[in-house]
Amino acid sequence: MEQSKVLAALSALAHETRLDIVRLLVARGPQGMCAGGIAQRLGLSASALSFHLSALGGAGLLAATRQGRHVHYRVDLGQIGAVMGYMLNDCCADHPEVRRSCLERCGQDQSGRSNT
Repeated sequence: MEQSKVLAALSALAHETRLDIVRLLVARGPQGMCAGGIAQRLGLSASALSFHLSALGGAGLLAATRQGRHVHYRVDLGQIGAVMGYMLNDCCADHPEVRRSCLERCGQDQSGRSNT
C-alpha cells in the first residue's frame, strides 16, 4: 500500500465522529447502513454526516451502494486491513513488541492461538 493512501486513511480515522461511523459500520457487516440510519444512530445532521462520509470515502475506507432512493454505506474491510498491515509490517517493521501488544489486545498468544 502506498504511504499517501495510508496517511489519507489515518487522517480520516483521526476524528471521533468518523471513528464512530467506522465502528458502527463494521458492526453492521456487509449489508452496511443507509445514511439516514447512520445519522439517526449517531445524532448527526445530514450535512455533518455527508462531510464525514465524504472524508472516509475519499480515503478509500467506505463503499457505497445505491438502493432506490437510499445509499447504503459499508466499511471496506480490505482497506482497513491494508492500513493496519502497513502500520504493522512496513512502518513498524513487524517489531516483536508491537506484534506482542497487538496479539495481547486481540486475546491471542505469540503463536496466534486464543489465550482466553
